[in-house]
Amino acid sequence: WSYALEKPNTGSIFAISWSIDGTQLAGACGNGQVIFAHVVEQHWEWKNFQITLIKRRTMKVHNVINDAVDLLEFRDRVIKASLSCGYLVVSTSLQCYVFSDLLLCCWDFFFLFFFRHFLLVDGGGLYLYSYEGRLISSPKYPGMRTDILNAQTVSLSNDTLAVKDKADEKVIYIFEALSGKPLGDGKPLTHKTEIVEIALDQKGLTSERKIAFIDKNRDLFITSVKRFGKEQKIVKIGTMVQSLAWNDTSNILCGIQDSRFTVWYYPNTVYVDKDLLPKTLYEKDASEFSKSPQIVSFVGSQVTIRRADGSLVHLHIPPYAAILHEHVGAARWQDGLRLCRFVKDQTLWACLAAMAVANKDMTTAEIAYAAIGEIDKVQYINSIKDLPSKESRLAHMLLFSGNTQEAETLLLQSGLVYQAIQVNINLYNWERALELAVKHRTHVDTVLAYRQKFLGDFGKKETNQRFLQYAEGLEVDWNKIKAKIEMEIAKERERAAASAAVRT
Repeated sequence: WSYALEKPNTGSIFAISWSIDGTQLAGACGNGQVIFAHVVEQHWEWKNFQITLIKRRTMKVHNVINDAVDLLEFRDRVIKASLSCGYLVVSTSLQCYVFSDLLLCCWDFFFLFFFRHFLLVDGGGLYLYSYEGRLISSPKYPGMRTDILNAQTVSLSNDTLAVKDKADEKVIYIFEALSGKPLGDGKPLTHKTEIVEIALDQKGLTSERKIAFIDKNRDLFITSVKRFGKEQKIVKIGTMVQSLAWNDTSNILCGIQDSRFTVWYYPNTVYVDKDLLPKTLYEKDASEFSKSPQIVSFVGSQVTIRRADGSLVHLHIPPYAAILHEHVGAARWQDGLRLCRFVKDQTLWACLAAMAVANKDMTTAEIAYAAIGEIDKVQYINSIKDLPSKESRLAHMLLFSGNTQEAETLLLQSGLVYQAIQVNINLYNWERALELAVKHRTHVDTVLAYRQKFLGDFGKKETNQRFLQYAEGLEVDWNKIKAKIEMEIAKERERAAASAAVRT
C-alpha cells in the first residue's frame, strides 16, 4: 500500500537503497545530490495506550482514557519498538530501553513479550531478558540464523520459547524459557510439511502448553509442546488458514480461514471430544477484510486485523468465553454453569462440556452435554459415575476422550486386569483381549464366550487360528462366566471401599 508520497526538488531519483535495519532510505538524484529519508509516524497500540514515532528520536505516548500526552526523547534514532503487557521496549541504534521506570542497555532488532520476560533477537543470537534488565537465557540450536527470524517464526510464552528452523522448515525447536535448554526429551517438533507460521498459547500450566502452526498447505494444526519419547499427537483443526493469533489472557485461538474469521474458543477440545470441536467455534464473515488480511493482535475481546491496503480493522468478539476460561481455571464450576444459563449459547455450553471432561468433573460435564442435546454421552457419563473405583472412572474418562491405550495401561497398573480385558472386548479388540487374558492367566473363557456370541449374532464361524486353539475342548457356561464377572465387580467394590477408608 502507499504509505507516503514525497516529491523532492532534486530531479529524477536514479537509485535507492534501504539501511540494513529498514528505518532509513538513501537516494541518488539527477542533480548530483543524495537524499536521506527516515521512517516516522509508526504506531503501536495496547489497550488504552497509543504510541506514535513522530520524529526520528521522539515518541508521543497517548492515554486515550484521560487524554494525557507525554513525549519520550532519545539520544539516537529509534529502530524498533514494541508495546505489550504494560511495558514499552524501544531499541535505538545504540541502546535498548524498557519503560515502566526501568532502563537497560543491550541490542536491537525485534521483540516478543510476555508477562515475565521479553525476547531480543540480533545478528548474534536470541536473548531472553527480564523486565529488570537481567539476562535469563540465550537458547541455541544447530545452524541458527537469526537474521531471517521474524514474529511469524518465533513465539514466546511465560515458560516456553519456540523457533522455526530455517535449514529444515518442517522442524520447530522448543526451549525452556528460564534455562534456554530444549524442552522434554530434547528432540525438536517435526511436521510432514513445511511450516509457515507458529504461535504458542499464553495461559495455563507448562505441562498443558500448546503450540498452533500453519503449514505450507495452509492447514492449521495444534499439538502439545511436552514430549517424552513417544510420538507427538498433532491434530488438524482448520484448513485454508491465512493468519492466526492466541489471546493474551485466555487460551482462545483466532484465525482467518478462507472467507471466514474463526475463533476456536477451546482448541483443547480435539484432545477431549473431537466431535464437539465444530460446536465450540465462533465464525464471522471475513469478506470485509478484503484479500490477504493479517491478524496483528488479539488482546482481551478485541482483534486487530491489517487489510491488504494497510488499514487496521478492529473486531470485537463476545467476552463470555474468556470469562468461562477464568471460572474453569479457578475451578469455579457453579459460576461457569450460571454463566452458560445466563448467556443461553450452545457454543458456550459445548466449551463447558469439553472443559469439564478435561478436568474430570463429571457432574458439570453431564449438565453441559444435556444442554446441547448429546444424550448418548450423558448416558455414558452416568455409567462412569456408577463405577465402583476411582481408577475405573479415570480409565473410562480416558476412553471417552479416545485414549484407549492410556486407559488400558491405567487399569493394568491398578491391578484391574478383568476391567482391562472387558474394555478391549467392548471395543471388539478381540486379539488384544485374548492376549491379556492369556498373559495374566485369567478370563480366557470369558473372552472366548463373548467372541462366540459376537460371531453367532452375525452368523459367522471362527477363522482366527489363535481363538480356535484356545477354544478347542472348551464348553461355554454363561452361568459360570457371569458368576466370575460378578466376583470381579465385588472385589473392585471392596477394594474401592478399603481405599476410601484408608483415605478417611
